Amino acid sequence: MKIVSLDTFLVPPRWLFLRIRTDEGVTGWGEPIVEGRAETVRAAIAELADYLVGQDPLRIEDHWQVLTKGGFYRGGPVLSSAVAGIDQALWDIAGKSAGLPVHQLLGGPVRDKARMYAWIGGDRPSEVAEQAKAQIEAGFTAVKMNGSAELTAIDTPARTMEVVQRVAAVREAIGDHNDLVVDLHGRATTAMSRRLLPLLEPYMPLFVEEAVLPEHSRNLSALAASTSIPLATGERLFSRWDFRDVIGHGIAVAQPDVSHAGGISEVRRIAAMAETYDVSMAPHCPLGPISLASSLQLAFAVPNFLIQEQSVGIHYNQGNDVLDYLVDREPLTFPGGYATRTTRPGLGIEIDEAEVERAAERGHRWRNPTWRHADGSFAEW
Repeated sequence: MKIVSLDTFLVPPRWLFLRIRTDEGVTGWGEPIVEGRAETVRAAIAELADYLVGQDPLRIEDHWQVLTKGGFYRGGPVLSSAVAGIDQALWDIAGKSAGLPVHQLLGGPVRDKARMYAWIGGDRPSEVAEQAKAQIEAGFTAVKMNGSAELTAIDTPARTMEVVQRVAAVREAIGDHNDLVVDLHGRATTAMSRRLLPLLEPYMPLFVEEAVLPEHSRNLSALAASTSIPLATGERLFSRWDFRDVIGHGIAVAQPDVSHAGGISEVRRIAAMAETYDVSMAPHCPLGPISLASSLQLAFAVPNFLIQEQSVGIHYNQGNDVLDYLVDREPLTFPGGYATRTTRPGLGIEIDEAEVERAAERGHRWRNPTWRHADGSFAEW
């Protein structure tokens, strides 16, 4: 079997899909994307295609090594995301060729269902308590919220308590038998997180995500020592070498993104490394159906899996949503807040190619917002 083509599709609301075709008629799908840089990743895919066309798609590990290390200049989110989508598609082909789901090729399942959480609120949340309650009533047992809007380096007591009161309202709405995740999104400095975290402790978040920006990861150890709240990070780390600097230094939860951190192959290795440090896995996935399906294949095969993000109905999805590009939506529905292990081959989903091609005619030019503080200076989004 040989690879004959790699085709990319810019599809709304903000995604890039990849289709890899083979000369034996087996097609694999991947989702290579850097949100807001889709066209750049698309160009990287075109460059990597020069090597891949004509190759055996089942040599997944060899291709991963060549694609990530074969260039003199390595690494970074664009290359690792391009490789991630290719890796997903190659695993999809491998599973379909064998007639097995990818998790069977990774050593077989370690669980029959994977716990999911639902997003509530937006970047400037309002009525989050009501939204949280609605998600619990819909069957989810965990919700995730943005903790704040923009924060200054050391914000006022009033802004600090605004964050705390919002978290308190959600905790009251969902009760103590459900879980709450607070995403600070890198908007807090180390000093601001040191102020906030002790105040959030009474509400017992499952974890607090990105309490500091990735460039300040060296501060995580001291920050973790100052709070009982489990800390999580990883959506902006792109390899096991990036995670080496945070795993074993205070985090409780690793959050690699299967569409950013080198795909299924690399996230599986990150999970194994995390396991040796008693660190759980909660993979990042605010993206589309292929990324989510890839994440779930890992969830069924990874022993230290904790919970999975999914973006059905998330506030970023304007115009199109996760399930719109599937022939059958059942594999990505979550009764009782859990994804049921699929026995379907490959990634376990069937992409509606005609709908993808129609959507790609519209395309998108999604860019993340640019925020500013009251004084006009740049603010973290």
